[in-house]
Amino acid sequence: MDKSKIARVLTIAGSDCSGGAGVEADIKTITALGGYGCATYTGLTAQNTLGVQDVHPVPAEFVALCMRMVLSDIGVDAIKLGMLTNEEIIRTVAANLPEDVPVVLDPVMVSTSGATLLPDGAIAALISELIPKAALITPNLPEAAKITGLPVETEAQRIAAGRKLLEMGAKAALVKGGHSSGAALTDLLITPEKVTAITLPRLETRNTHGTGCTMSSAIATSLAQGMGLEAAVRRARNYLQDAIATAPGLGAGHGPVNHLVWQAGG
Repeated sequence: MDKSKIARVLTIAGSDCSGGAGVEADIKTITALGGYGCATYTGLTAQNTLGVQDVHPVPAEFVALCMRMVLSDIGVDAIKLGMLTNEEIIRTVAANLPEDVPVVLDPVMVSTSGATLLPDGAIAALISELIPKAALITPNLPEAAKITGLPVETEAQRIAAGRKLLEMGAKAALVKGGHSSGAALTDLLITPEKVTAITLPRLETRNTHGTGCTMSSAIATSLAQGMGLEAAVRRARNYLQDAIATAPGLGAGHGPVNHLVWQAGG
C-alpha cells in the first residue's frame, strides 16, 4: 500500500436504516479511524433498536457490479464482509474477491435482537467459499458453535472452536466473548502460532446494537493502514469499548454505540 494515500476499506454488508449496524456502522467506524470507506450493499433491512422487521436482498449480479466498480477504480486495502443475506450472494462475493487484499469475515447469522439474517442453507456456502479466503473470521460464541459444531462453554472449548476455524481455512480467528458472563469479557485471537486473550471489563449496558459490525470494520481499517493483526484487534477492541461506554442512549431497545468517540484515529 502507498503510505502517502488514505487507507481504503470496502465493506460488503447489509444496510441498517436506523444507523447502528451494517454498512452505516461500518462507514462511520472506518471514517472515525482515519480510513476511506466504500460500500457494496447485499441487502436492505427495515429495523431499529427493537428488532428487524424485514430484509430485502440485493440481486447478486448487482452486488458483483458494485464490487467491480470499487475495485477497478478506487481500489481497496482491506475488505470487511458482514451480512451476506443468501447463498447466491455469498458465492458471488467469493468469486469477485481480489486475491491480494486482507478479508475480515464477520459471519453475521443473527441480529442482536434475535432476527435470523442468514438462512441455514447458506452457511455451508459461507464455510466452503468464504472462510478459506478470510485473513480473520470474527464469530461471536453462537456463531462459532454453529459454524464448527463444537461447544463453546469454556475457554478451552472456545480455543478448540477457533482452531477448527483455522482447519476450515481461515488464517486467524477471533472468538468473541460478548455472549459469555462474568465481570470481564475476553476475546480469543487464535492464529497458527499462538492464542492471545484480550480481556477488558464487561460494560453492563443495553447499547450493543451493531457491536460485531463495528469491531470487524475497525479491524479491517487497521489492517488497511498497515497494522499487524494483534495490534489491529487490540485497537479495535479498545475503540469498541470506548464507543459502548459513551453510547448516546438512543432508542427503546438495544441502542447504538458512539462510533465517533474516536476521531481520525484519535
